[in-house]
Amino acid sequence: MKNRFFLIVAFSLGALALQAQDQTFSQFYTQPQFLNPALTGSMNSNFRVAANYRDQWRGLLEKSYQTYATSLDLRWNLGLRGKARQDAVAVGMFFYTDRVPSLDFVATQIMLSGAFHKALDPRNSQFLSLGIQGGIQQRNISYEDLTFQDQFNGTDGYTLATNENLPANNYHFSDFSVGLNYSMTRPGGLAVYAGLAMHHITRPEVSFYVLGGDPEIEFPSSKLYRKYTAHASISLPVADRLQLLPRALVARQGPHYEAAAGGSLRFGLSDYTPVALHLGAWAHAVRDVENTAQGNAIIWLAGMEYNNVLVGLSYDAWIQPLGNRRGPGAFELSISYLGEYENEVVLCPKF
Repeated sequence: MKNRFFLIVAFSLGALALQAQDQTFSQFYTQPQFLNPALTGSMNSNFRVAANYRDQWRGLLEKSYQTYATSLDLRWNLGLRGKARQDAVAVGMFFYTDRVPSLDFVATQIMLSGAFHKALDPRNSQFLSLGIQGGIQQRNISYEDLTFQDQFNGTDGYTLATNENLPANNYHFSDFSVGLNYSMTRPGGLAVYAGLAMHHITRPEVSFYVLGGDPEIEFPSSKLYRKYTAHASISLPVADRLQLLPRALVARQGPHYEAAAGGSLRFGLSDYTPVALHLGAWAHAVRDVENTAQGNAIIWLAGMEYNNVLVGLSYDAWIQPLGNRRGPGAFELSISYLGEYENEVVLCPKF
């Protein structure tokens, strides 16, 4: 029990000696603002609302690691009378919170995004988008339930006072991101999306000891690495009421690396009712401690689309155990809603 406790403390209070990587979503395409600020308003509707819940490491920790995320973005066309090309602007807000209940460690962030979508042809079938994002992240931890070795009374419990020099248990920092995205649509339903993003431009400090410790003591710095993300997606009609949706993601943050590739099928269930079934899978790979890239999970997806609403449920089936332990993977639930469509074609909520 004590070994597990000190592992968690090292993970959280160090914040981290390894300069931790960001949280991640298996259904990364359902939170476009988190993926790339240029995707703010990149949709065929006037607004979009999305929410995700992720539950992971259940069975490895006493309580599972949980992530919640919500977002809202709005789009306005800038078309002028007599002007064929319809540029657009968009604004959005993204909120997430990570929670480790075993330690009551919480990281909460709220980000505001803005994007400009430049039409590249008179048919408005191609857009180049630039997005920026800025906000604040807050991190805190509760010391009430923590015990240390010097508190052990030698007989029946941890009742003594501790001499640990604990820092302030709450701090915040600002954070900024920028991104580009290209999108193209063709008659018949073909669509292509590809983008690049850079997060943590200013490399904010994240150490509890540096930001909340004794100012007279010099503690080692722990700054977030910049994260670079590349992503691509295609919507490919393959038959009547059937679409193939391949997706790929590559991200690097300092020594940390992840990649995901795969796709899903969208089955239209009726010619008269806007209902569709989504089934898919993709592989997820990371770079391990020996600097070797290896697959660590297969992600399975099932979803249902009705009118402007899409509900998705995914499960990360671990290929590699965490340390010497293997437990249940990660479950993730997403809900997306798009506002009024600008044409009569009902599209799957996506970036």
